[in-house]
Amino acid sequence: MTAAGRTFGPNHRWKVLGIGVAANAGFSATFSGIPATAVVLRQGYHLSNAELGLALGLLGLGVALSELPWGLLTDRWGDRRVLLIGLGATAAWLLAMAMLVVPTSSSIPDVTLLAASLLVTGLLGGSVNGSSGRAIMGWFRQNERGFAMSIRQTAVPLGGGLGALVLPSLALAFGFAAVFGLLAAASALSALFAWRWLHEPPMAGEAVSSDVAGPAPLRNVEVWRISTAIGLLCFPQVAVLTFASVFLHDFAGLGTTAISASLAAVQVGAMVMRVWSGRFTDRHGNRRQFLRLCCALSALAFVVLWLLVLAAHATPSSQSFLIAVLPLVLVIAGISVSAWHGVAYTELATLAGAGHVGTALSLANSFVFVGFFLVPVAIPGLLHLWSWPGVWLSAAACALVAWPIFLRRT
Repeated sequence: MTAAGRTFGPNHRWKVLGIGVAANAGFSATFSGIPATAVVLRQGYHLSNAELGLALGLLGLGVALSELPWGLLTDRWGDRRVLLIGLGATAAWLLAMAMLVVPTSSSIPDVTLLAASLLVTGLLGGSVNGSSGRAIMGWFRQNERGFAMSIRQTAVPLGGGLGALVLPSLALAFGFAAVFGLLAAASALSALFAWRWLHEPPMAGEAVSSDVAGPAPLRNVEVWRISTAIGLLCFPQVAVLTFASVFLHDFAGLGTTAISASLAAVQVGAMVMRVWSGRFTDRHGNRRQFLRLCCALSALAFVVLWLLVLAAHATPSSQSFLIAVLPLVLVIAGISVSAWHGVAYTELATLAGAGHVGTALSLANSFVFVGFFLVPVAIPGLLHLWSWPGVWLSAAACALVAWPIFLRRT
């Protein structure tokens, strides 16, 4: 294959997919891994629960605000340029944080500085999703895209799982300079891969022009419906990613190792389910049905978690057994509410057409990261009013409300 004077081997598309996985895994380790350090972060920066929620929420807000502009730029400039700019800038910013925004023996950064720094991290990292998705849609054939997009989406739990395993212990042992420095190195390495192997696919113009029929994403009601449902179903997922470590520490009394293992189990389970679900729904053509099933199972799992927490409060005699079961139920709930991403993004990309993938995926991720902003900010209030039962019941309600939105319009 040739394009713009370059010759590519028949399997070059798998290198492009590998770049997408690496880029998404690196940023996932940032936006999922930093919340996994929540207990250490709260202690090291001397934060209250409300301040912790604000700082973590602003990381998500940064991505939410920047996703759509990055997506529009991707469809205009191409995925290579946007991915290189975004990954390079993210690496540089995280390196600056490692040098300037970390607690030391003589000073502790103010919560405002920490929150603003995480906001900028999100603004820069919002470049990854739409650009890598557009690259995959361009390089893979129609009958391969669902599987390829599902593999790309495994990068989110892969990076999050690695972050949950490594970052809390790294923060305890070496401080947050090591945390931010490692995350900067991951972004820089992904940028190097993109510079070396990511180029426009052969016949890109023809492929795009053949796939742009229909309204542009921002005027396509069905794209807005799916994007809204994706965002809403992410709310309970974000609750697990951002405050599960605090729940397991404060309520269940688990230590750092057990918490990291629980969160890593969520991410590994989600990764396996995303690959399986992509292949399964490609074969059976049942993406909408699968998405509704994920909504129902997630709602059920969070209801069970809610009941267990209530029972632990009400029956002190059986509290030790109930608390021992909580991590397992939390892992099941976390996997259920994280297993659907590859299917949902494939459905959305198919609706939008390859020429509009950057914009459509970025629109969806804008809703997703609104959740990453609102949920950590809201959870301390829910804890104050209704404690942990209120948090998990609210998570169940969000999953249940998303169910009818995935119904196909007639």
